[in-house]
Amino acid sequence: MNRLPLVFAAILTTLVMTNVVAEVAEEVNFDAVEKKVRTLVPNAKTIAISETPIEGVLQVQINSDIIYMTADGRYLLQGQIMEVDTRINITDQAKSGLRVGVLSELKREEQISFAPEKAKYDLLVFTDIDCGYCRKLHNQMDEYNEEGIAIHYMGFPRAGVGSASFDKFVSVWCADDQQSAMTLAKNGGDPESQKCPNPIAEQYDVGREIGVTGTPALVTTDGTLIPGYVPPAQLRQRLEALEASAE
Repeated sequence: MNRLPLVFAAILTTLVMTNVVAEVAEEVNFDAVEKKVRTLVPNAKTIAISETPIEGVLQVQINSDIIYMTADGRYLLQGQIMEVDTRINITDQAKSGLRVGVLSELKREEQISFAPEKAKYDLLVFTDIDCGYCRKLHNQMDEYNEEGIAIHYMGFPRAGVGSASFDKFVSVWCADDQQSAMTLAKNGGDPESQKCPNPIAEQYDVGREIGVTGTPALVTTDGTLIPGYVPPAQLRQRLEALEASAE
């Protein structure tokens, strides 16, 4: 995928915001801004407003989404803020923090895990059993584990709750040997149809809440979302780079 248009869009958004807020000089009234936001999303569960590095522009967290608003509450802006000198994506950083908060409440015992004896990296992987690239990832599980990467599966049947893919995931979850049932399903087989209490619908909702739109979707322990399939060796390099940038 050519990511240059996305980068240019982020830069353009930053420039537009800079021009818009150049005239904003009054002191920020956070309560007034929140009232303005609530007129747009009256049913929002949470709204949190904070300053950004750009004078006169506020970050507004609405549930698990991030938007921006001028300090006078007059203009609402959607896009990404990137610091050009450091190449740090400030919007992604904010979203990562939100994801960590959501994911911290998840239970490891409700995930189907494939892990080496000593894992260097733990990844949550939102997966659809019938997704082609999800199957490709699973068929290289030994290679991921050899790279020190543990894969912890979360259910994300793209067709939604109640679909055939959802039911198949439930059967995998309810199997006595979840790992074997997962491998069978990922290879196109049909695990024994079963029903039992399961977290698949909840995991699907969590995925949508943190911004998963396709599968596989990889999420690091610091909340970074890596969309799509990444080969084992390249994924290890990417995780090492993320770790180094955080130091």
